[in-house]
Amino acid sequence: MSYVEIQNLSKKFGNNIILDQISLEVNKGDVVAIIGPSGTGKSTFLRCLNLLEKPESGDISFDGNKFDLTDKSRKRQLELRQYTEMVFQQFNLFRQKTALENVMEGLIVVKKKSREEARKIAEEQLFKVGMSDRKNHYPVHLSGGQQQRVAIARALAMEPELLLMDEPTSALDPELVGEVLNTIKKVSQEGNTILLVTHEMNFVKSAANRVIFLENGKIIEQGTPREIFGHPSSKRLQDFLIQINMLSNVEYVI
Repeated sequence: MSYVEIQNLSKKFGNNIILDQISLEVNKGDVVAIIGPSGTGKSTFLRCLNLLEKPESGDISFDGNKFDLTDKSRKRQLELRQYTEMVFQQFNLFRQKTALENVMEGLIVVKKKSREEARKIAEEQLFKVGMSDRKNHYPVHLSGGQQQRVAIARALAMEPELLLMDEPTSALDPELVGEVLNTIKKVSQEGNTILLVTHEMNFVKSAANRVIFLENGKIIEQGTPREIFGHPSSKRLQDFLIQINMLSNVEYVI
């Protein structure tokens, strides 16, 4: 049995089918990158997995513990959210709290940790993402890249079974993208299980061990980065890679 199993996930907005019976298996420690054209349901897919969007159908299992994603009971929704954490495009930090307090917040409110224990965990995670020297700074005094690294530390502090990253560099100036991608690569190498939506294809090639090509709410193709970028089997994926100038121009970090 796979570590995370997603079965028959469907989502509509009005009469528009956004996700169409998607099923996916993820092993522990996998870094799965989801790529595809804009507006094809990639972010909605992640948002359905922690119920920021409510799907029409679908289940998710964590090591055999199964959740019905259409279950409206508050108790079951809170239980599911113990398994996942989301890193957003826009950081979503509390402006009135320091970097340290932002990371501590979920530990105190959700996990009921003491302030002392929460502080210790938060400081450890900020150190991991290279933000110890900015722990007492407020978001307004941090660059976009620094804010995103705090957001990653906040997510990691909750020890999720599945880390969801929704285009975590899309809101950053180009010169700040590298520092966040390096942080995510480090996080991925520490054995965290990650589902990542991104347009940073060179990063996908070097950090992901599986790639999903999603279009029109369906998984068109999936495989290793070498298979997806070097030997795409569907014409649609070939066309997509040509359009973004990635086909046959591939360097791999092994």
